[in-house]
Amino acid sequence: MTATPHVSPRSRALSATELDQFGAELDALRLRTLADLGADDARYIRSILAAVRWTGLLGRLVLMIGAIAGSTVAPAMLWPLCISGTLILALSKILENMELGHNVMHGQYDWMGDPHLQGQTYEWDIAGTSDNWRQTHNHHHHTWTNVRGMDADIGYGLLRLFPEQRWTPYYLIQPVVAVIFAALFEWGIALQNVRIGRWFKGRISALQLWQVFRPVGRKMGKQALRDYVFFPLLAGPFFLPVLLGNVVANILRNLWTYTVIFCGHFTADAETFSRESVRGESRGAWYRRQLLGSSNIRGSRWLDLLTGNLSHQIEHHFYPDVPANRYAAMAVEVRAICRRYGQHYNTGSMGRQCAQVSWRILRYALPNGVRLRRLAVRKA
Repeated sequence: MTATPHVSPRSRALSATELDQFGAELDALRLRTLADLGADDARYIRSILAAVRWTGLLGRLVLMIGAIAGSTVAPAMLWPLCISGTLILALSKILENMELGHNVMHGQYDWMGDPHLQGQTYEWDIAGTSDNWRQTHNHHHHTWTNVRGMDADIGYGLLRLFPEQRWTPYYLIQPVVAVIFAALFEWGIALQNVRIGRWFKGRISALQLWQVFRPVGRKMGKQALRDYVFFPLLAGPFFLPVLLGNVVANILRNLWTYTVIFCGHFTADAETFSRESVRGESRGAWYRRQLLGSSNIRGSRWLDLLTGNLSHQIEHHFYPDVPANRYAAMAVEVRAICRRYGQHYNTGSMGRQCAQVSWRILRYALPNGVRLRRLAVRKA
């Protein structure tokens, strides 16, 4: 069956020949970059691995010292040390999730042959299993990015972010749901592939649900025991500040991850696609869909690092298996290619993109026919 072409309000329609040329140029950039990988890239990711380990150790030590010393010999140092330890631990968790775990699990560093950096065996520091993430994210999301009914990441089954999604009264509370989801993001991701809704609808039995949940439950229990039982108990009677520090570090990591992911997919310019539009999709059309469904975040090298280079979400959707530290350089050429073919390259500051995502959450909590005055977002 012939695909129904997707018409974009911001990008020029491309003929089949132009799409082939568009895809060929982007493929050529990927091949040139892969051919150039070497020692510098290996040193970079190993430095990130070391930074994750040392900041994690330092954060836990400072948190522990603050809890014990601050509760005994130096009460004035209790909260300064505990807050410092919590922030360092949160930094470690953010680096591990964003620049290390996410990128390694895409197979970006498989070429190194390092057993600690293999995409199919890496297990990361969140409640969800890497196996489930590789299925829901690496396969489903990256293959069917923003295709309605095929990409479960559109609202994650909880939020209505586009007018094409059917409205129900439940969505009236989605601004509150969004805040809770952001704070508990790792737990929502953990349960995404379990799809509990199938059991509520009678599509699977309780036994089938349990079989799917069992490995997830083990990972969730392991994470909870480590962060909320083992490390706090090391502080003995001073366990409460350590427990609180671990809770806050995980929440900070969850809020940051949620913000980066939502700003990369659900800004005002991000588009969704029908199933019909991707039937028989060519390579060039696939690139175009990835472009129109993605949003970059403009900022400093530190922002690139803390987002796992998902500040270059367009380049990541184009090249998920290319080491993410190469995206900033690739983005210069990607943008030039998009300009030549009249394709909109969606980028903006973190503040601008976050404001647009917030507007979507508020606007589409209401039915399509109800108007909500849109807050003006100054182009940054």
